[in-house]
Amino acid sequence: MTFGFFRLAVFSPKLGLADCAFNSAHTINLLQQAQTQQCGLALFPELGITGYTCADLFHQTALLEKSTSAILSVIEATKKVFDGLVLIGASISVDSQLFNCAIVIHKGKVLGIVPKSYLPTYKEFYERRYFSPAINLRSTEVLLFGQSIPIGADLLFAAEDFPELIIGVEICEDLWVPIPPSSFQSLAGATLLTNLSASNDIVGKAPYRKNLVLGQSARSMAVYAYASSGVHESSTDLVFGGHCIIAENGQLIAENTRFNREDSHLIADVDLQRVMNNRRSTGTWADNSHDNNKSFRKIGFNLDQAGIIDRSVPSSKLLREIIPHPFVPANSIELKDRCDEIFQIQVAGLAKRLESIGNTPITLGVSGGLDSTLALMVICKTLEKINRPFSNFKALTMPGFGTTSRTLENAKKLMTALGVSFDEIDIRPLCFEEMKALNHKPFEIEINALDLNTFIGLLKKVPLVKKNDLVFENIQARRRTSLLMNRGFVIGTGDLSELALGWCTFNADHMSMYNPNSSIPKTLVKFLVEWVANNSYEEPIRSILLDIAQTVISPELLPLGENDQEIQSTEASVGPYELHDFFLYHWIRNSFNPEKILFLATQTNFHKPYTNIELKQWLDKFMQRFFSQQYKRSTLPDGPKVGTVSLSPRGDWRMPSDINHF
Repeated sequence: MTFGFFRLAVFSPKLGLADCAFNSAHTINLLQQAQTQQCGLALFPELGITGYTCADLFHQTALLEKSTSAILSVIEATKKVFDGLVLIGASISVDSQLFNCAIVIHKGKVLGIVPKSYLPTYKEFYERRYFSPAINLRSTEVLLFGQSIPIGADLLFAAEDFPELIIGVEICEDLWVPIPPSSFQSLAGATLLTNLSASNDIVGKAPYRKNLVLGQSARSMAVYAYASSGVHESSTDLVFGGHCIIAENGQLIAENTRFNREDSHLIADVDLQRVMNNRRSTGTWADNSHDNNKSFRKIGFNLDQAGIIDRSVPSSKLLREIIPHPFVPANSIELKDRCDEIFQIQVAGLAKRLESIGNTPITLGVSGGLDSTLALMVICKTLEKINRPFSNFKALTMPGFGTTSRTLENAKKLMTALGVSFDEIDIRPLCFEEMKALNHKPFEIEINALDLNTFIGLLKKVPLVKKNDLVFENIQARRRTSLLMNRGFVIGTGDLSELALGWCTFNADHMSMYNPNSSIPKTLVKFLVEWVANNSYEEPIRSILLDIAQTVISPELLPLGENDQEIQSTEASVGPYELHDFFLYHWIRNSFNPEKILFLATQTNFHKPYTNIELKQWLDKFMQRFFSQQYKRSTLPDGPKVGTVSLSPRGDWRMPSDINHF
């Protein structure tokens, strides 16, 4: 019932330089806070028991003795004040050498000691003067603190009652070398990488350090927790900012504000199931593990629920942000950059396809809705990019029984403003005759003896509750596709969300010769149209595009009401797209099961508040449609992948079309 969530704490405490008693007492106080917050791991900075900047005092017996006594007090306190793992930094004398170490403690027992592998002795650093690197260690165990303790850079710490959690430890500079120890640790199975650090701050170093942590968590497909010492280190030549970071698979989970005069900490929940799922689905990660020539000793322990988030508890609230719209960056600058990049990918893909087909005429159905508008803008920019005239582009707008005056006028005004030649074909007469030929009775109306105008008049009087006729809708969709297919090389418009739900008529709007929108989710289409409006065009094109972006999402297939005001809302039928895109992302990108996706949805602030019952209702709808509509996705036309989620049957998603349960 955990879904792989684990709660940890990263501390940059207030420090008394060389005052080991103060530092150990302060560490114990912070452990009590971590216990109150139900954390399963507490990470402290490098040499936090003494301070990193003690310099030649590290060689003094008095400091070593005080450090040993302070470590003992922390070990003893963990029997009572904290149920999880504690990682503290201290110097340890072994094999007649002094090592800069991480000490891993659990409930009054030292599980292991990990010495620093790489000692910086350049520029402002002088660690070789005081310490030996891990490679100089001869012992594999050491008798300290009244017990025999495993020691070495080859230790991993594995939770036997929570198999997703295997902890690797490195210290500061270890992360900065070309191949960090954590790379080998992750290939050996470590899912949570920890770093006890004392990294000073100079101009530009913090973002570089942050990128190192994010990059290592991404390459290792792991959680990376980083704790650095703060401003109470010696300021003789350096200042330390107390930078703390928690990253997961390249995503920033939490980061503190540097230069705090008091304690600084991060407490967050990390998703180790996500780590494991990503590793399983990325074959090259496992392949790379064959290149790991380092062996590791695994030290087992039991968490006994410490830090494990049990989602069966109704009040469970994750200490991490669950992004409600994972395809749409919340940061406006990042959103603009993403829209720019996606649009360029769309244009590049279509340009290559148009160059390969020569001078064949291309065509597009333009409805005045979001998807066809985005495809239209991609076509126009592509033609400009490859220096082709618009004269080879013949667009169509094809109003039907549900077309509103707003969308029709927007479609025509936009194409006119862009200089795109187009034809308008009213499909209602064609569809009417086809329904007669099929002897179909739309909405129980006998039409064989009627003319079209009479029929249209009767449609306006059909009660809303009776407006449910798939044949009536599909005839229109397929008629439009037939007209397009007989006109030229058809550019598709359907988006990723529609493909996931199967919200497209088979062999109609589901089909084209190339679809530049195929891997763009609905929640992002709107922002792309707005981005194009604000960054590529002046008036009147800009205003038309912005109006289209605000139009209710609708297939416009069911008949309008008496005043032509009744609009067929897609989201009223299949559910809110913000929910379906959330479900889609976590189902495909993270391989989460429906129960976990529902739990995450309850932790999220969507645009509209949904009850748990509503969330489950729409998730059930998503799963039902996703499985029943695979046959449509199995026959999709080509289209470029633009993000981490795609449903192409030739690439990211292959699934039996006839599976009916899961």
